[in-house]
Amino acid sequence: MDSPADHVLTPSQLNTLARDLLEGAFPLVWVEGELGNVSRPSSGHLYFTLKDARAQVRCAMFKPKSSWLKFAPREGLRVLARGRLTLYEARGDYQLVLDHMEEAGEGALRRAFEELKAKLTAEGLFDAQRKRPLPRFASRIGVITSPSGAVVRDVLSVLARRFPLVEAEVLPVPVQGDGAAARIVAMLQRAITSQRYDVLLVARGGGSLEDLWAFNDEHLARAIAASPVPVVSAVGHETDFSLSDFAADVRAPTPSVAAELLVPNRDDLNHRLHLLDARLRAVQLQRLRQAMQRADRAALRLNALRPQARLQLLQRRQVDALRRLHAAWQRQFERERARLRHADAVLRASQPQRRIARLRERLATLALRPQAAIVRRLGHQALHLRGLARSLEAVSPLATVARGYSILRHDDGRIVRSVLDAAPGDRLDARLVDGSLRVRVIDTSE
Repeated sequence: MDSPADHVLTPSQLNTLARDLLEGAFPLVWVEGELGNVSRPSSGHLYFTLKDARAQVRCAMFKPKSSWLKFAPREGLRVLARGRLTLYEARGDYQLVLDHMEEAGEGALRRAFEELKAKLTAEGLFDAQRKRPLPRFASRIGVITSPSGAVVRDVLSVLARRFPLVEAEVLPVPVQGDGAAARIVAMLQRAITSQRYDVLLVARGGGSLEDLWAFNDEHLARAIAASPVPVVSAVGHETDFSLSDFAADVRAPTPSVAAELLVPNRDDLNHRLHLLDARLRAVQLQRLRQAMQRADRAALRLNALRPQARLQLLQRRQVDALRRLHAAWQRQFERERARLRHADAVLRASQPQRRIARLRERLATLALRPQAAIVRRLGHQALHLRGLARSLEAVSPLATVARGYSILRHDDGRIVRSVLDAAPGDRLDARLVDGSLRVRVIDTSE
């Protein structure tokens, strides 16, 4: 039989066994309670107790995890903590060593948010494939938000500044509190049914998770995802995320940024329109020039064997050149006259009588120069035209006919160039200078 001495443990052995037993039975636990005896020594570790009305437990949160807390631990604050249960062997005290801690109220909301987000994500409600693109130029936007506050003023101001042509309608709803989510869903469905809007904006300013909770409602997320009208969500600040953001077609970090996403910048549009207009004009001018060149080449090819038509074309070109020359001289004259009028006005103001007289004489002289130049130009062109006409007449077959010759042709248009081209009995057409004769071949001789 074993003696009692065989089962005697030292305090350290007992505490080691108790620690192993505690850590094996409670690997990771969540505990909600009130902070007490909060202490943060120079080491950076955090020591406190978690208590309720009937009991308390010692807790420790070591650095660096204690420095990652998003709030300042203080006496009486209710928190939700996660950690492992262990035993501090040196004193025989059991305690919780924590790796995470958050304020109790927001922590519950955060867990509910994560659970609902995971559920809707698994259903594919937030898939990128089902997102709809925003219209490039929306004509009417429905803004679902509170009718008072900075959000609606910021959104309307940005829309009016960037694109005054857009029509924005505020659809008033409460954005926090009991029943706010149901009111937002009802307004969203009413806006969809009206078929008045190209896009809808659901917006709210910043706040705590509890303030933004209406936008984490499951019914609202499903209504946004099912909307046939594109929906933009801008809830809270840039670091805030809600289920409405995930369900919407586009999530904007702030309401003002959402307004910028919904409409283009009018200055950018004006610049682009000017560029497109200049490009269109350049293309049209280039095509017009190419068409004119093709027309001129075609006319030259068609009229190459017709001297009279070529002469008419040259005449038309001469008339056109004279018209352009006259217009150019007229514009130059008008510019000179305008400059002289300006100079005359300046001189009249200073009353230099002699210079005015000289300028008037110069003006009279300049008025005669365009007319004289036009007359000289017309004379040169007329001489050139008469020279062309004489050249054409020199090579024209009609000049040969006028000297007493005739041109013989068969009825099918073939010209008789030799006695071999005609036979007795053939009827021919003899072209003379003043008409034609019908002749018959009686005989042929070489």
